[in-house]
Amino acid sequence: MESVAKCFGPPGESTTTTAVVTTTVVTTLALASLTRFVLWPQKRSVIPGALTTSVPRLSKEVLAKTTYKTDHFPGARDVVTPYGNIRVYEFGPEDGRKVLFIHGISTSCMTLSDIANPLVGKGCRVLMFDLFGRGFSDAPGDLPYDTRLFVSQILLVLASSPLAWTGNDAFSIIGYSLGGGIAVNFAATFSDMVESLVLLSPSGLIRPANIGRLSRLLFTSGLVPERILAWMTKSRLRTPIDNAVSKKRSPVKKALTPIAEEKEDLIDVAIQETVDPPSQASPTPFERDVIEFVHWSLDYNEGFVPSMMSTIRFAPLMDQHQYWRLLAKRKPGTTAVLIGEEDNLIQSEDYEEDALPLIGGRNNVFWRTVPGAHNFPFTHPRGVLKALYEFWELK
Repeated sequence: MESVAKCFGPPGESTTTTAVVTTTVVTTLALASLTRFVLWPQKRSVIPGALTTSVPRLSKEVLAKTTYKTDHFPGARDVVTPYGNIRVYEFGPEDGRKVLFIHGISTSCMTLSDIANPLVGKGCRVLMFDLFGRGFSDAPGDLPYDTRLFVSQILLVLASSPLAWTGNDAFSIIGYSLGGGIAVNFAATFSDMVESLVLLSPSGLIRPANIGRLSRLLFTSGLVPERILAWMTKSRLRTPIDNAVSKKRSPVKKALTPIAEEKEDLIDVAIQETVDPPSQASPTPFERDVIEFVHWSLDYNEGFVPSMMSTIRFAPLMDQHQYWRLLAKRKPGTTAVLIGEEDNLIQSEDYEEDALPLIGGRNNVFWRTVPGAHNFPFTHPRGVLKALYEFWELK
């Protein structure tokens, strides 16, 4: 009877309740939509790189101070693709040994200058490029930065050359850090195409236990809004050089540090590529050039941080055993692995235990530890070149 009475009650009371409920629902939906728009922005298919957005409007004075200039290497070209433009450099004798370079997660191909240029002097034909979102390449904005994307990028780079870079034993690859992990997956997929594979502290088999659980949760759970995570990533990459490397400790102090604090942050994968001097008081001049270009990228390359975040989530950094096993099928003496003696990210002991058996052992692989930390390709290039000349029997 009470419900019936309400139906015949004053109309204003029911109307007021309905209005309050409707207003609450509409307001909640509007706030939820606004929050999603602000914190999880819609992704563009391609984020234009600095070469077409920032470089044209920067003053000559600012461009002159840029440590990675548009003419850093000869033979520059911009390859137009559905994923965005790719900055490519190709130089050296056209009939020389073909060598493709793949750089690391946070840098451009400038970091491999001191290896590429001497190889050109030895008669090699060098092909270098900036990974998507780095250097002067555009950034795909709505695709995961995984093996599929990076392998596709390599194929696009190879196809852009006026020379033949495909076929059996067509070229050699030198991959550094993330570039090494990409190189492994490419060589495992296109084994006949790669004559020789050189891996410089390659990613791919970093032990998940060595990465802090909180760091993995932040980047992989999807719980942290994109804009907040982007701000956190950008802030970490701006960390002053003196504090950038979490492992810059003496052996005695390291022994007294709790194990929990020894774990790497996922951003350390990027930072240690840039500056990782555990045994020196200050960075080298070239390390400063590299870190300055990272800061330049944070300021002038809109696609840099999104590409970094997606790379950390999806790129071949860990758990790539299925690809590494395939390297054991390569012809003995055609795969080389070089790891820095003081590398805290790609630790030689871990890789000797985890990687070496997978790829066929020392009888199948040229395996060396060389002077330097994770960034040894540009702090100790002579050690790399010495090992490389031995491996390729270059004089």
